[in-house]
Amino acid sequence: MSADAARDSLFGDAIASEDARPLSILPPLPEARQRAALARGEALMRALALVDEARADDDAEPGSDPAVRRLEAKVDLLVGLVGALMQRDQPADPVRPLDWSARGAAVSLGPDDTVPAVGDAVVLRLQPSDTLPEALLLPAHVLAIDSGPDGARAWLRFDPLPTGLEALLERHLFRLHRRAVAERRRQR
Repeated sequence: MSADAARDSLFGDAIASEDARPLSILPPLPEARQRAALARGEALMRALALVDEARADDDAEPGSDPAVRRLEAKVDLLVGLVGALMQRDQPADPVRPLDWSARGAAVSLGPDDTVPAVGDAVVLRLQPSDTLPEALLLPAHVLAIDSGPDGARAWLRFDPLPTGLEALLERHLFRLHRRAVAERRRQR
């Protein structure tokens, strides 16, 4: 499949986001570990939705209680510290350009990265947000590879995701898209 066909397949009529996120492409997981990773991913995305939507509600209410805002700021700091502690002993994934939707992702790889072959089963390890610094593991297959002088771009179609995880991923991408549109409007 060509890169253009892969782009249309993954992003044609889907909500998508352009971002730079810590991520890696890994070999596939055994089935039991994959099921556990998808369940953990759903819990992560549910927690992220609660945090992001609560923060959006606070922005909409300028007269909210200052004591509650201070408490939320302390909780945010605590979450950041716990996340940093969790990642302290783990190697950090490099931050890479990423286009993604609930269907799949286009990932930029560096010149020194191992480039998977078209049709390979892989796992995309992706940190979806800085708010909760935990990785989401998404099983995928390589649709296309677009090679260039600065490296390659891998087009990955996610394997069928649990319905709840797919819905949460779509909500997350919608929030990212909405923030990007708002940021562009502010810059005008």
